[in-house]
Amino acid sequence: MADNFWHTFKKPVFTLAPMEDVTDTVFREIVLGISNPDYLNVLFSEFMSTDGFCHEIGRPKVSHRLLVNDSERKLLKEKNVKIVAQIWGKDPEKFYNATKVICEEYDFDGIDINMGCPVKKIVKQGGCSALIGQPELAKEIILATKEASDIPVSVKTRIGLSKVVTEEWISHLLDTNPAVITVHGRIQKQQSEGEADWDEVAKAVKLRNDRGSDTLIHGNGDVMSLEDGFIRAEKYGVEGVMIGRGIFHNPWFFNMRQSEKTPEERLALLWNHASLFVNTWGEGKNFAILKRFFKIYTNGFYGAAQIRAKLMECNNLDNVGNVLDSFKE
Repeated sequence: MADNFWHTFKKPVFTLAPMEDVTDTVFREIVLGISNPDYLNVLFSEFMSTDGFCHEIGRPKVSHRLLVNDSERKLLKEKNVKIVAQIWGKDPEKFYNATKVICEEYDFDGIDINMGCPVKKIVKQGGCSALIGQPELAKEIILATKEASDIPVSVKTRIGLSKVVTEEWISHLLDTNPAVITVHGRIQKQQSEGEADWDEVAKAVKLRNDRGSDTLIHGNGDVMSLEDGFIRAEKYGVEGVMIGRGIFHNPWFFNMRQSEKTPEERLALLWNHASLFVNTWGEGKNFAILKRFFKIYTNGFYGAAQIRAKLMECNNLDNVGNVLDSFKE
């Protein structure tokens, strides 16, 4: 096992959450390029199916989630930011096999197991947050992954399925001694509704402390500013804070002293993102995926709604360029 990089950071550690069709190599590079590495420590891949990855036909369909562009890799090294591959599934053997391949053929700093995604179709398959209801299987999965891995193994999870079971569930996870447990303060049934319960996150910290475990506890849910992250880390005793939806409100999230961004700065970042997306994926990914990001960049300035509406009609990079040129004029 390589050195556990999770213990090398100044506390609290800040991480960008793994998000499907969001945290691909393109968006990670965009965020990395405008972030202060003092406040952004770890990036995660999109979450990848171990079932698909361990299947001869399925692997090409899912392995794009592990792509790290050379330009992103260069930035990671320059800023000393770590990158973690996130995987999901329900078969310990496939976790073992997938982890072996990732460690041998890819260049990631850690492996994270998704036991928190609340999407109903995935939960019905028995993956992600469904594992909260199968603690023995969950433990087998973590131990199989650790056995195959020469890099730190962490877990991202929630506080329950249809009801809160924080203490019982986190106790099971602590039995396997993962490097980090990131606790999202909602149950699966809530999806992203209601308020994240950080008092439950604090219970996970107390459990860890009572055991004298060296597993780090990170909190996740409803952190909308860096300042708020520092306050929650202090109040609830976590060693780190994971940011999800907060990045949609402000791509410059990971900077402590922020000036108001001009429309020109916002639209320049939009263009960089769209260009890098097309250069990276070509026809391999649906251009429409970009539209969720256009909303991030086009808000908070006069004319933002009109330009956003025009961008939503774009179907290729030339269309985007024309809309941005018309705004400049």
